[in-house]
Amino acid sequence: MPRGVLNDPDTPTSGTMQSLSLRHVSLSFGDKTVIDDISLDLSPIGCTVILGPNGAGKSMLLRMLHGLVQPTSGRIRWAGQPPNQVMKRQAMVFQKPVLLRRSVEANLRFVLKARNQSYETCGELLERVGLADKATLPARLLSGGEAQRLTIARALATGPELLFMDEPTASLDPVSVLAIETLVAELKNEGVKIIFVTHDIDQAKRISDDILFMHQGRILEHGPSSAFFSNPQSQPARNLLAGKVTI
Repeated sequence: MPRGVLNDPDTPTSGTMQSLSLRHVSLSFGDKTVIDDISLDLSPIGCTVILGPNGAGKSMLLRMLHGLVQPTSGRIRWAGQPPNQVMKRQAMVFQKPVLLRRSVEANLRFVLKARNQSYETCGELLERVGLADKATLPARLLSGGEAQRLTIARALATGPELLFMDEPTASLDPVSVLAIETLVAELKNEGVKIIFVTHDIDQAKRISDDILFMHQGRILEHGPSSAFFSNPQSQPARNLLAGKVTI
């Protein structure tokens, strides 16, 4: 069976209650089609990396999977339910951190209070993202990398089973990039499913279990990372890996 066609597009995968499935999903704004008739299933484990040139629809697809944007047509299901019904079991980290105007610790306490969880986990979460010594610092004084790590700590405070990450390391310092990639490895080993958008091919090689390659709103390839990087099947994917501009 060729990569990119994991099963019949109208038949849900059996035996994977937590699988994420899309059936004939499209999204249009006026005359512009952003997502074009996507059908696929994603494994409930590991880290799926979404690759593709600028404008391919990567970030919009991620927002649709999280329930922030509704498709024009088609069906999205996770654990058998539409995204907007399971958002409490998911979390999303955006490219640009958005933090509350309060201390680092208070940013976490806000999320924990909303989830009726103990504040005792604040210290553990800050330790995990390398910010334990910044707890009382105003969040606005954090560096870009530190702010993104705090954003990830807030996402983890919700105890997500599925974590979406939209280019979370773009323009960050190497220390923060390493810290975030280490967290990704730890989380997927703990059973958290991660869907990660990046434009960094080397990063995709480091963290991915499977690659979902997008081009002009469509999925051209989907399969194991090793197969994708060693033998891409589509010309746009070969162009991307060769460093050529793909439109």
